[in-house]
This record gives sequence, structure tokens and C-alpha cells, in this order.
Amino acid sequence: MQFADRVALITGAGSGIGRASALQFARAGARVVMIGRTKEKLDRVVGEIQAMGGEALALSADVSQPDQIRQAIEQTVATWNRLDIVFAHAGINGVWAPLEELEPQDWNKTIGINLTGTFLTVKYAVPYLKRQGGAIVITSSVNGTRVFSNIGATAYASTKAAQIAFAKMIALELAECRVRVNVICPGAITTDIGERTEQRDLEAVSGHVEFPQGRIPLTDGQPGTPEQVAQLVLFLASDAAGHITGTEVWVDGAESLLQG
Repeated sequence: MQFADRVALITGAGSGIGRASALQFARAGARVVMIGRTKEKLDRVVGEIQAMGGEALALSADVSQPDQIRQAIEQTVATWNRLDIVFAHAGINGVWAPLEELEPQDWNKTIGINLTGTFLTVKYAVPYLKRQGGAIVITSSVNGTRVFSNIGATAYASTKAAQIAFAKMIALELAECRVRVNVICPGAITTDIGERTEQRDLEAVSGHVEFPQGRIPLTDGQPGTPEQVAQLVLFLASDAAGHITGTEVWVDGAESLLQG
């Protein structure tokens, strides 16, 4: 299998795209470390991987907390003596609200998990990736990269745009160590992240744009699946993508081209 003997670490692995990626890496032969804030969800995914004969480890950590993510990465290497792949996927939609109603604590929480969390995950993983080379994949979004019509998503879109700049900077910095860095930008995917979004008074914002059903041209309006995104993550982490770094890839069925 293409990832035999490799160790893949995934943040935000308890559900959705993170879970689907963990399962796909395991099927491809990788030993999978799953990090998240809800240990029960992670343990269920571990059970799924073990049922298929794979190896997995669940670690509870908040990616916005330096000591927690550092310790999780150190435990990963202590367990399997290497780290080859990092999928920095953990993130939140946070609060979507008019700028005047977006509180500093709302902004800081979104920045802390989405952007600082990505930075911390990569920072503490890099010394181990440098040992033999490896791959980093970061989850951004169509928001902040191609789509700017979701009024109120200011904090979220800012983190997603910043993740791409971060990836391009470190792709060049880490190239000589044979560590590749790429970004995925999903559009509408069948996950529960939207259910955890707090929206405040968006109907009152001038210029708010509504799109009709059917806004995803490739699939007659149907959202993508976590498994489709996971297949892209596996490709970018694989030797088949060995000459690809510093690149963002949109996985959205042309949604962002219509909506941006």
C-alpha cells in the first residue's frame, strides 16, 4: 500500500472530512494519529480503523493551545518514532455577524483555532517531518479565497485567506528539507460544520447575497462528500504529488466560480 510504514497525523479528525481522511489513510496502509477536542468521537473512528485491521491512536488536544498540540505531536513520535504526513484540518466557522456586532472574543476564537491552530500544528510537527521529508496539507475554504459574498463571515474568511499565505511561505522555506505544503479549499460538503455556525442579524446587512438552489454546477446543486475531499488529501500527501508544493486546490464542483 502506498502509505505503508508512514505515520499520518490529522487534526479535527472526529467527524466529516477529518474522519473520512483518517479512514482513507488507514486503508492505504498508514498508521493514523487523530487529534481533536472530543475524545469519544475519536475513539469511535479508532474502532472503525482497527476493525479494518489498521493502526490508530486518538489524542485529545485543542490546537489553539500550544502545550496541548505540542504534547500530542511528541506523543505521536514517541509511539511510532516518526511523522510523515500532517493534515491540519481542525477549524470552526465561528460567529458570522455584521462587523459592528462581531465581538473581539468572537474574532479571537476563530483566529485562534483556524489560523493559530494551523501554525502551532505545523510548527511542532516540522522538526519530525524534516527527518525524512514529508507532506503537509492544510484545510482552507472557498470563503476568503474565491468567495467573498458570504456577508458576515469576516473572521472565518480572513483565517482561510491567511492559511494560503502561510502555506506558500512555509512551502518555500521547507522545500530544501523535502517537505511539501499544499492547501485544499472545499466548498459545500456534507458535514455538520454549518450546524455549529452562530449567525447574528445577517438579514440586516446591506448587500447580503442569496443564491438559489442548484448553485453547484457540476452536481446540479448537490454538495460534495467528505470522501471526495479525503481523496484529494491522500493525493496531495502521496508520492504521486511529489512535485507539487505551495499550491491551493479548490474542491467545490465549480461552486466558487459561480458564487464568487
